Amino acid sequence: MTQDDRRVPGLDGIRGLAALYVVVHHCRLLAFPGYPADTGPAALGWLIHGRLAVVVFITLSGFSLALAPARNGWLVYARRRARRILPAYWAALALSFLIAAAPPAPQSILIYGLLLQDFVAAPAPNGAFWSIAVEATLYVAFPLIVLARRRIGAIATLAAVTVPVVVTGLLVPGLATGARATGYTWELAPLFTLGVLAAGVVTARDRPWFVLSALAAAPVLTLIAVRGSVWTITHYYWLDLAIGPAIALFLAGVATRRVALLDCRPLRALGGFSYSLYLIHMPIVALISTVIVTPHTGSRRTAFAITVLLAVPLCLIAARLFAAVFETPFQRRPDVTAGRAGPAATARPRSRRPARPAPGPAPRRR
Repeated sequence: MTQDDRRVPGLDGIRGLAALYVVVHHCRLLAFPGYPADTGPAALGWLIHGRLAVVVFITLSGFSLALAPARNGWLVYARRRARRILPAYWAALALSFLIAAAPPAPQSILIYGLLLQDFVAAPAPNGAFWSIAVEATLYVAFPLIVLARRRIGAIATLAAVTVPVVVTGLLVPGLATGARATGYTWELAPLFTLGVLAAGVVTARDRPWFVLSALAAAPVLTLIAVRGSVWTITHYYWLDLAIGPAIALFLAGVATRRVALLDCRPLRALGGFSYSLYLIHMPIVALISTVIVTPHTGSRRTAFAITVLLAVPLCLIAARLFAAVFETPFQRRPDVTAGRAGPAATARPRSRRPARPAPGPAPRRR
C-alpha cells in the first residue's frame, strides 16, 4: 500500500481482488488449455479475461497517483515511483529467470531488466511482466497529463490522449486485433488518463457514481458475454477503451462513499502486497500445475480445483514474504530533498480536515 492510497479506503481492496483474480485466471488457463478459445466449463468463463484486471490496475494507478501528486517536485516523484516498482520487479525478474525451464537469453535479460518489453519483443521469463513496462511508461507520462489537465482542462486532455489511439486503431492494420507482442501502452494510456481525471471529482459526494458505473459497464459486459472469448480477446483494444469509463466511475464511487467490504482488514492486507503477488505468482502457478497437478489428474476440472487449492495459499504466503523483503522496506525509506525529509516530514501533526484531492502539483507536499 502506498501513502497515497491511505487517503481513500477501499483502493487496496480493489487492487488485492484484482491481483487475486489474475492468480486464479492463470490457474484456469493452465487447467483448460486452448486460449483464447474457452475450453472450460461455462461457470468458469468469467475467469478467462485476466486482461480486464490489468485495465483496473492501470486506471487505479492513474487515480491513486492523482490523489496526491508530486508536490515536492517531479524528481522526488520519479524516485518514489522507481522505489515503488523496481526493487520488487528486479527481484521477481531474477527469480523468474532462475526457475525458467531454459537459460535466459541475453536479449531478454537486457530488455526486461530495462523495462523495454512494451517496445521491443523478447522471450518472456514471466507472462505477467508485460504490464509492468506499461505502468512504467505511464508513470513517465503522468507529469505531462497533469500539466495538460491544468492548462487545457479535463475534457481536452482526455481527447488529446484518446483521439490518436482511436484513429491509429482504425488506420493501422492488425493493431486493434491483438496480433502483436508490444505496444500496449498506446491503448492503455487513455485508461490511465481517465484514472487521473477521475481523482478530480472525489469531492462530489452527491453523485450516483456506482449507478453510472454500472450503466457504463453493462453494454461492454453484455457484448463480451454474447460474442464469446475469442472475439473478445481479439478486440481488447476497443474493449479496454470502452470499459475504462465504468472503472473510473467506480473508483470515484469508492472514493466518495466508503465500501465496507473493500476496506475490510483481509482485503487491506491483500492489497498491501498485491504488487508482489502479481509479480511472482505465475512461476508458482505454472510449477504446481505442470509438475504436480496435471500429470496426476485425468479431469481438467479436478486439475483446476487442485491447482487453485494449492497455488492460491502458496502464492499468498510467498508474496507476503517477498513483499516484506523487496517491497515494503523501499516504500518506507524517506526522501531527502534540500535537507528535508519527504515522508518523514509529513509525519508532523496536522489538521484533521481531509486532504483535498488535486489533479496536479501543489506547493510542498508529497
